[in-house]
Formats: sequence, C-alpha cells, structure tokens
Amino acid sequence: MSAGAEAPGAAEAAEKRGLVIVYTGHGKGKTTAALGMVFRALGRGMRVAVVQFIKGKWKTGERLFAETLPGLTFLVMGRGFTWESDDLSRDKAAARAAFDEAAALIAGGEHDIVVLDEITYAIHYGFIAEGELLSALRGRPAHVHVVITGRNAPDALVELADLVTEMKSVKHPFAQGMKAQIGVDF
Repeated sequence: MSAGAEAPGAAEAAEKRGLVIVYTGHGKGKTTAALGMVFRALGRGMRVAVVQFIKGKWKTGERLFAETLPGLTFLVMGRGFTWESDDLSRDKAAARAAFDEAAALIAGGEHDIVVLDEITYAIHYGFIAEGELLSALRGRPAHVHVVITGRNAPDALVELADLVTEMKSVKHPFAQGMKAQIGVDF
C-alpha cells in the first residue's frame, strides 16, 4: 500500500466511530431526547443499554415500556432525586454501583449505545469523580456511542463530547402550578 493510501474499510470504520453525545441544560427533554435515540437504534437492530442514575423510586412510562423490548438493557439504579434524599450515603453508594455497572457496559463493547441518564447529578454532587467518567469515555471501544444526560454538564465533558445540546426552559407548566403528568413527564 502506498503512503497516504487508506486501508480497506478505513472510510467505513471512520463513519462508524462511536460518539459521545451530551444532552444538558435546565430545560425539559434531556432523557426524552436520549430515549428517542434508543428507540431509533433498537429499530435498526442495535444493542442498547440505559443506566438511570437518579430515577428509581417510581415506575416511569419509559421503564414500563423498556421491560418489553428485546435488545434493550434498562437498569434503574438510582434512589430518587438526590435533593429529596433521606440518606446521602446510600445515594452515593447507589451512584457508585450505577457507575461501576455503566463503566463495565461501556468497556465491554457488547452494546452499540450506552445511555448514562442523569449521571451529571452524580458528578455535580461529588458521588462520582469527573475524571472517572472522562477516563471511561476515552477508553471505550471505538464503535460504542455514549449518551449522557443531566443538568450542569462539566466543561471537560462538553469539551470531550462530539455533540452537545443544551435544553433551555422557555415555559413550563410546573411554573403555573401543574403537577407532572403521566405519559408526558413520566
């Protein structure tokens, strides 16, 4: 092969490089966007894993539906919203267990997409070191896409990511006194 010539399949391999995708910001829709990608990938026959770091006390619609889908590993490992916690040490242990599982799923390479839903909260509260997440992302198999959701994505994560979308809240029914609604919010 001459200098500068691409190896056979190099262009195809470059097209299939796994991406780091971040959905962050204070607006609604971060998990929703990630789950849209999950369903798109499942429709294409890809293997997908979702690890939820916060949601856990209540059964969401996505959790109920996920239990029916082949090819989807859906792990709800959180204990609920950290800011409502009655035991932060248990929350920290749950976040650690969730991260260890997520890191193993990423490194294992068996899933085409791994979603780390609301992991930024675990980082923000110091339950998981930012460097650990960045290391897992840098060391992942080349084909693995990782989708990260949650508010306050750290600057280093934003820098590392291939795609970052910031959700901005313009108007929300909660501000008008409406409670979360089944099928819309959970």
